[in-house]
Amino acid sequence: MKRPIYLDNHATTPVDPQVLETMLPYFTEQFGNPASAGHVYGWEAAAAVERSREIIAASIGAEPEEIVFTSGATEANNLAIKGLAEAYFSDCRHLITVQTEHRAVLDPCAYLETLGFEVTYLPVQKNGLLDLTLLEQAIRDDTLLVSVMAANNEIGVLQPIAEIGALCRRYEVFFHCDAAQAIAKIPLNVQTQNIDLMSLTAHKVYGPKGIGALYVRRKNPRVNLAPQLHGGGQERGRRSGTLYTPQIVGFGKAVEIGLAQMDEENARIQQLRDRLWQQLQPLEGIYLNGDLDQRLPHNLNISIENVDGTALLLALRNTVALSTGSACSSGKPSHVLTALGRSPALCRASLRFGLGRFTTTTDIDHVAQTLQQTLHSLRKMPTKTP
Repeated sequence: MKRPIYLDNHATTPVDPQVLETMLPYFTEQFGNPASAGHVYGWEAAAAVERSREIIAASIGAEPEEIVFTSGATEANNLAIKGLAEAYFSDCRHLITVQTEHRAVLDPCAYLETLGFEVTYLPVQKNGLLDLTLLEQAIRDDTLLVSVMAANNEIGVLQPIAEIGALCRRYEVFFHCDAAQAIAKIPLNVQTQNIDLMSLTAHKVYGPKGIGALYVRRKNPRVNLAPQLHGGGQERGRRSGTLYTPQIVGFGKAVEIGLAQMDEENARIQQLRDRLWQQLQPLEGIYLNGDLDQRLPHNLNISIENVDGTALLLALRNTVALSTGSACSSGKPSHVLTALGRSPALCRASLRFGLGRFTTTTDIDHVAQTLQQTLHSLRKMPTKTP
């Protein structure tokens, strides 16, 4: 059976063949533990890890020793938020984040509330962008951290990270940025954007699953974190556990390829995204979710009136692989679209198109035609009451 067209690249991306080729030797002949300092197997693995650390650090304007490898962006977010809160527990107990953040940020914040922290969850405007005036008004004398993602995983909206960083620096508040969807897709620089903590992952940028990183600023200001995993003292004591060398090598290679192709790839993908939107926009009852200009070129998120969302996904599943929102919260109404003011019915009847490196013009035209035909058929059927 022919496989569906894959347009769910915000959930995950396929591993680039070049990435896989780079990883393979570290499963077999170069299999050493990078912590084994007494022989060549360990030296080879350690050298490979450090090469990737340098690539990832350079991609965001950081120093290699500021990169802490984790199992992914979820762990990086938890280490950043809970690690910072624990380290500064006696000083400041107020955090600020945004209602449209990923659950890997919102849930650690909710957990900290059970320990006595206060969290301000800022709303967004109808286009998904944060109002910086509200952010500034929310900062208090006891505010420890502001956490705002670079690129939203559902609607692709790009927040004004540099302006947020400047505001945090002015008020001497730490700034954490979840850049899982942004790494090697948009320019990032922790120095010019005044970012103190940044969460990254490989599998959104054609690298392997199960590997991520946290940038931790070491000066001006220095960020202290309480480790959340204890054991062998790896990663300068910040994150214990044997380093997964093949995954780290793949992460570095994926970022290297992404940066080299970023401008050309973004231009091509944006043309495809705009082509899809041009074909869907004339359809009756189609609403764009999120700002069209301040947005990842890879993303199109729409809500559709007068159609049952479950029936829509079922009708499309053999033709196109996509989702209604975050892959980490399937089955629940999108808290992101709810924050934009969408009704429960529109939240359920929403589609997130995630275009990627291997998406073609033929794919886009076929998906647009299929969706048009599917909507025509479904709208002849009675819609379920929300």
